Amino acid sequence: MKNPWILPATALVFGALGGFFAGKTTSTPAVVAEKDTTTPRTRSQNRPDAGTHEMTKRSGTRARSIDEIYRSPGQTNRIQALMDYYAGLSPAQLEVEAGKLEDLPMNERLMASFLLFGKWAETDPIAAMAYTDKMGFTGNFVRPTVLQSWASKDPQAAAKYYSENSRQFAMMGMMGGRGPMGGGGGGASVIASEWARQDPSAALAWAGSLTGNEKSSAMSSVIREVASSDPKKAATMVASMDEAGRGQAYEDIARKWGSQNFSDAEFWIRTLPADQQGAAMAAALAGLSKDNPQLASAKIAALPEGDARNEAVNTLVRNWSRDNPKDAVAWLMKQNDETASGRAMGDVISNWVTQDDKAALAFVNSQQAGAVRDRAAAAYIMSNRKSAPAALIQVAESITDEHSRTQSLSVGVMRWMQEDPAAAKTYVQNSTAFSADQKQRVAEGQSIWGGGRRGGGGGGGR
Repeated sequence: MKNPWILPATALVFGALGGFFAGKTTSTPAVVAEKDTTTPRTRSQNRPDAGTHEMTKRSGTRARSIDEIYRSPGQTNRIQALMDYYAGLSPAQLEVEAGKLEDLPMNERLMASFLLFGKWAETDPIAAMAYTDKMGFTGNFVRPTVLQSWASKDPQAAAKYYSENSRQFAMMGMMGGRGPMGGGGGGASVIASEWARQDPSAALAWAGSLTGNEKSSAMSSVIREVASSDPKKAATMVASMDEAGRGQAYEDIARKWGSQNFSDAEFWIRTLPADQQGAAMAAALAGLSKDNPQLASAKIAALPEGDARNEAVNTLVRNWSRDNPKDAVAWLMKQNDETASGRAMGDVISNWVTQDDKAALAFVNSQQAGAVRDRAAAAYIMSNRKSAPAALIQVAESITDEHSRTQSLSVGVMRWMQEDPAAAKTYVQNSTAFSADQKQRVAEGQSIWGGGRRGGGGGGGR
């Protein structure tokens, strides 16, 4: 049995749920699941022993309680144990367990909540959805997981419920991004994407029956999902969209197609309306740059100047610099485009600093004063975890833009406060870059931006 509900769980834990269960605890989410290309499976599928969590290998039985799971070692083992545990519960038992979630620490509560509600939605979605209505504002964060899990099993039923209870999901369209809580059409987009994995034609037909922004975003979700595995087929589906929504669809298809078969993508792009070709080609080159940044860099020169080209340059340099920041930045500097270079510089320097901070600094120091150097210097300071704070301060002082200089100096000072509070305080008091209020906060051992104490007598930490 597939467990699609772990996907919205992960997305929400790391994204929209910064304020989840706000007010009930001050703990910070700390659940990090190891990325794996395989789909988690339950005990009922007779997994090989190597894939079974340690608790099961030791005892041969499923955990009897959440407490038992969280006493076992290994974070990924606990996540697997949670999935196994919830897989063996009836809907009524899952409701009982849902009532115990608030007794867990925040980091444990987050993952358990989404695994529980995801499983509950696969077995009794109506009851799971009804329970979210009893959770107050918190229910808005759990409801998308229930809806997506439901749609992953029975998209037609989920779509019917959504159309009859659309106001219940109003919050889903009010938060940014494309995740389960994000914009992109909210609930309709979530259902359309899940439905497209099972029956793209039916999903597109349902999306086409909607109105307004929901129609456009749901149809885009279908096409985006189809394009992931069959961009050629996705291209044939665009004709069913309203013209206003086709531009984004062209880009989604081009990006996927470009990463899979750039020649075919390039041929298809030439068949598009003239005013859509530039953005689609930029998207295709961004896709190509994941595996072949050198080829992408050779073809990107043909793109017209503008936002689409700048975005393609940024994606290309980011991908290229993961393996070869020196060549990536050399190519970037040859573009003689300060706007494009400035936007991309942050990513390439960040990657370079982690690989060779001395070479990255040498590059920064070799540049003439100006916006590009300022962006490179700021990125060097933000990404550097090796150099002494005093050395970072020296780089920050060379930044010409006042706002960027002050921000970078503040980062250096905060690092310095953790390692040598006395020296950091002396520097701040003698600097003209900081306000009187900031100097006072630092003198008192507080954060330069306000808030909690830093440094003081022991070198910082929260």
